[in-house]
Amino acid sequence: MIKKFVFIGDTNSINIELIAKSHQILKKKVKYILIGNIEDLNKYLKRISSNLRINEIYDPIKFQNYDKDYLNIFNINHISKIKYQNLLNQIYFSNLLSKKSKIDLVTMPINKSIFKKKIEFVGMTEHLGNLNEKKTHMLMYGDKFSIIPLTTHINLKNVNNFIKIKSLTSKLNLILNELKTKIHGFKFTKIKFLCINPHCGENNTLGHEDNIIKKCLLKFKNISGPYAADSAFNNIESGTLYISTYHDQALIPFKIINKKSVNLTIGLDYRRFSPTHGTAADIKYKNLADNTSYIECMKF
Repeated sequence: MIKKFVFIGDTNSINIELIAKSHQILKKKVKYILIGNIEDLNKYLKRISSNLRINEIYDPIKFQNYDKDYLNIFNINHISKIKYQNLLNQIYFSNLLSKKSKIDLVTMPINKSIFKKKIEFVGMTEHLGNLNEKKTHMLMYGDKFSIIPLTTHINLKNVNNFIKIKSLTSKLNLILNELKTKIHGFKFTKIKFLCINPHCGENNTLGHEDNIIKKCLLKFKNISGPYAADSAFNNIESGTLYISTYHDQALIPFKIINKKSVNLTIGLDYRRFSPTHGTAADIKYKNLADNTSYIECMKF
């Protein structure tokens, strides 16, 4: 049976609702332990009138005293009255457990702004890379096609800083090497690189970035392109991976076209998944949340 650790994430969200409404579906297929604060979990379950009971796990690596009919949790006591510090501590232990055991980690959404106001924090992909001293990348895997944005949660005006032959070559080599590893098990029939400018720069009249990308791709036989982003998704071939230079360029068509999807961090020594949505705090406690992506993360 599949084993997973699930970092509960931000409780000001739909996270625990998704976990609760999915338990009956998953309990016969996946053994999973929640990582978070047991009091926060209990309060949320009461708020949504859930009849699920909680079982505290004391040795998560061995899954001792695990009970599939309960929500099993490894409790992380709060270390501060400041929310982001408690979440950072929970992320630290979640990473430690998966790193030691090689058991998959599913991280539920967090509100990145509460971190950014206090510390330098790009996102979970980058933070886990820093914790493990690894170069990590976001791979969004979908039922129709998949994507890797070379830059994630940064200001659009800063994307051009990454369009250099040396840095592009380094990033693409890292990505290709990670895709070859058995830990993820992904096989893509085609890898396509998207242009950064409209119409691939219109013969350098809109900028020289796409010419730099074109020169870089000459070094890679298994990556084609660059392709104009406004037409690249018209005829999608099964098993295609698109590489984009910035976040929204690929994330917008990805979320519109794919019906099932997961977010995976490549570059770690274990598999880390996350649902492809945010905290959705505006609909918490309302039983409106769609658990499709969470279930995909758990079954993968």
